[in-house]
Amino acid sequence: MGLDGYEVRVEVGCSRGPAFFQMVGLAEAVVRESRVRVASALSRLGVLLDEHAITVNLAPAELRKSGALLDLALAAAILVALGRLPQSSLDRRLLIGELSLGGELRPVRGVLPLLRGVAAEGISEALVPWANQREAAMVSGLTICAACDLSSAIAHLAGKRRLVPVIGGRFEPALTDCPVDLGEVRGQVAARRAVEIAAAGGHNALLIGPPGGGKTLLARALPGILPHLSREEALEVTAIHSIVGLVDAELGVVARRPFRAPHHSVSEAGLIGGGESPRPGEISLAHHGVLFLDELAEFRRGALESLRQPLEDGVVSISRVRGRACFPARPLVIAAVNPCPCGFAGHPTRACSCSTIQRTRYLSRLSGPLLERIDLHCLVPPVDISVLGGQRVQASSAEVRDRVQQARQRQIARAKSGAVVGSNNAILSLEEARQVCRLATDAVRLLQHASRNLGLSARGYVRVLRVARTIADLEGSERVSTCHVAEALQGRVLESEPCCSL
Repeated sequence: MGLDGYEVRVEVGCSRGPAFFQMVGLAEAVVRESRVRVASALSRLGVLLDEHAITVNLAPAELRKSGALLDLALAAAILVALGRLPQSSLDRRLLIGELSLGGELRPVRGVLPLLRGVAAEGISEALVPWANQREAAMVSGLTICAACDLSSAIAHLAGKRRLVPVIGGRFEPALTDCPVDLGEVRGQVAARRAVEIAAAGGHNALLIGPPGGGKTLLARALPGILPHLSREEALEVTAIHSIVGLVDAELGVVARRPFRAPHHSVSEAGLIGGGESPRPGEISLAHHGVLFLDELAEFRRGALESLRQPLEDGVVSISRVRGRACFPARPLVIAAVNPCPCGFAGHPTRACSCSTIQRTRYLSRLSGPLLERIDLHCLVPPVDISVLGGQRVQASSAEVRDRVQQARQRQIARAKSGAVVGSNNAILSLEEARQVCRLATDAVRLLQHASRNLGLSARGYVRVLRVARTIADLEGSERVSTCHVAEALQGRVLESEPCCSL
């Protein structure tokens, strides 16, 4: 249920008599159909169920069971009930896998979240499909064995032919550069600076400008300047992706920061998560990565407003009739929007064809509470053609990533010292922000004056402090000065007049 696994005991009663196969325990259609797969797979081993009355109970009975991952456990339990396997062969073992009609073990989703924490439940060994072995190997404290078919799995359980335990996976982050290098973005000094600040502190950013200015290119270059995934981060990301079947079987782990760019027609459930059995949405699939929302004003109003709570709390809670699930949702959100429906309001050479009412209606789709939760608002003006034809002089992604990494290390050091709880400036509380900023007198006066003129709320005030702390970290400064606060305030100007100054 979500990222939390619960134990299901497959109990089988078998007797001679008129052949029938009944299953109880709130089994959904896919689970009930397992009797056909299991019967066919067992027949390949010479075990026929035609003369047996079989009753299966899936405990606990009050929890709904879904998916085909119970096939292997059901086949093994039937063999124990028929006397073909000793009962002790299943003690302290977890069996996961879907069976084909021919007896092959097929991979299933969610192996990593299923196995995490299993050792604490008294399970000493897990038997998984061969295709899931690399993913399962990332779990420590548990013996993992992988089988390619039912025959080898049963031989292992019977002690006739033991499977070699899978060696624990050693995580290595993907070191290949992002397909888009930040150095390819010509001009846009302010936007490049905003993206660097966003990466250094984990701050959400909104890019505003006409079509063709480089907003999408900036967003797609962002993963290349983020620090590489740590092992703990990779396991969190892999667990989420495993639920929806997005983990590469050859790698077994997500080794690169995810980049998700849903279309603006995405539903609320697709963006946040949902469904009868709660599944993660795009914001959770982008956890520890980048969530790019292009054409932000074209998204459905309900979908946009549903982002407000996850952006604040970093977690999505989904409640349904069948259960409640929580998914982490701490991506770096980069949004892009045009200044008007035609996109050319304020363009130096192209006239805007939209009326004032159309512009107002278009921008009103971005509510004040949503904009308030985005730390940086940056204008991305059109690029002069002469800049595109010149030599590349901007720093590459590798150079910017080094600066971002150094800023992140300073934040991690503060977290290890106990000064703050989170390792990113973007999640500092008010008290933590005040403690690590320690503004100079001039900076305090500037911030107070700007807060009154811009009408900053308490949340906006805290976000300015967080961004200022990140700017200081990028410069290697322990103290937050007036210039750091001034630059941070530039990212909040659009709260009072969003996009109008473009």
